[in-house]
Amino acid sequence: MARVPVDHPDFGRLAPCQCQMTELLEERQARLFRFSNLGPLTRLTFDSLEPQGLRADPAAQKSFYDCYTMAKIFADSPKRWLVFTGPSGCGKTHLAAAIANHRLSLGQPVFFMVVPDLLDHLRATFSPSSDLSYDDLFQLVCTIPLLILDDLGTQSSTPWAREKLFQIVNQRYNAQLPTVFTTNALEELEERLRTRLMDSRLSTVCQVMEGQSFLVSLKDPMETELLKSMTFDSFQRGIHFSEDERHSLNTAYNNAKAFAESPEGWLVLLGPTGRGKTHLAAAIANYRKGQGDHPVFQIVPDLLDHFRSAFNPDNRIVYDRLFDQVRTTPLLILDDLGTQSSTPWAQEKLFQIINYRYNARLPTVFTSRYSLDEIEDPLSSRMGDLRLSIVVVITAPDYRVDRKPVERSPRLGRGGRRGH
Repeated sequence: MARVPVDHPDFGRLAPCQCQMTELLEERQARLFRFSNLGPLTRLTFDSLEPQGLRADPAAQKSFYDCYTMAKIFADSPKRWLVFTGPSGCGKTHLAAAIANHRLSLGQPVFFMVVPDLLDHLRATFSPSSDLSYDDLFQLVCTIPLLILDDLGTQSSTPWAREKLFQIVNQRYNAQLPTVFTTNALEELEERLRTRLMDSRLSTVCQVMEGQSFLVSLKDPMETELLKSMTFDSFQRGIHFSEDERHSLNTAYNNAKAFAESPEGWLVLLGPTGRGKTHLAAAIANYRKGQGDHPVFQIVPDLLDHFRSAFNPDNRIVYDRLFDQVRTTPLLILDDLGTQSSTPWAQEKLFQIINYRYNARLPTVFTSRYSLDEIEDPLSSRMGDLRLSIVVVITAPDYRVDRKPVERSPRLGRGGRRGH
């Protein structure tokens, strides 16, 4: 019982002791963290964020500091909408997660969702085995006191997805519920979403200037002379191969050329070493560079080595942004998948990259000397999904060896004399 005077309203009432109060508070905080859906993003706080960003450019530092200040103000007292827009790797997700973690530290509920994941969760509620009904999840997202939607604009653009997303945004717009959005391209959003996010009566748009290019420290294989020379024009079509062998190469070539001209979905090139997979993948990268794009071409074992070298338990900002930039880049080309060391860590990193791009339907090219049956299932099941992927198995011999008949010289006998 509480120790209070006899005339106190709480006199005679049972009250938990201090240790029970602490335990109850810790349990409530744990529930809030589980509910928030932040997962590993609980490490992204204001304390782990450089207030002026990581660029040396004073203009970029001021831009980031302004966004940081707005995020801090919003985190202390969430009102209206806050929209962070800018390219991948500039720190949008860190700012949004820092807001969420600050609210949780104050014991306030918040719900954080990556938009493609949210739509996947809504679809999954239609399954008879789902523990959560569609109406419950939809109502939660529409009415939670603070909702944070990350990566708006990366979702698959189906009529159903567009309609659900608009309903969520519109309900929160009408109710003027505090909401945070991050997006790479505000101007490219569907008009009815864009007009609500840009309504200055409710929304504050923070333009985060491009952050430090962490891919500068990630060695670009496309800078090598060999890969620079790999174009569609220089691809050897095996004119002296058999008809079936030429057909195999032509199929791979035509699919790669079509993908380069209009990158959509996934292209998976399979076949033993020397069949032209890397040449076609590099040709796609070179073609897109010629169109002004910035594709990311990485050899899988080298990429994982870069991730390991960037990891620092005391400061994961560089690693997180490097990983996020690779994961979310508009066009990713992964060469030699399957040749990496198969450690649990490597498997997890690859799965996170591939699963994110699978859910977001981001254009991706894979090459591998292994068949899909030989690649680990969580990866191969996504790579082999024909709703998204075009899988081409190259059965031709080594495309670099154009088997033109060679006129043989008569065999020389001993002593240098021609044999008879």
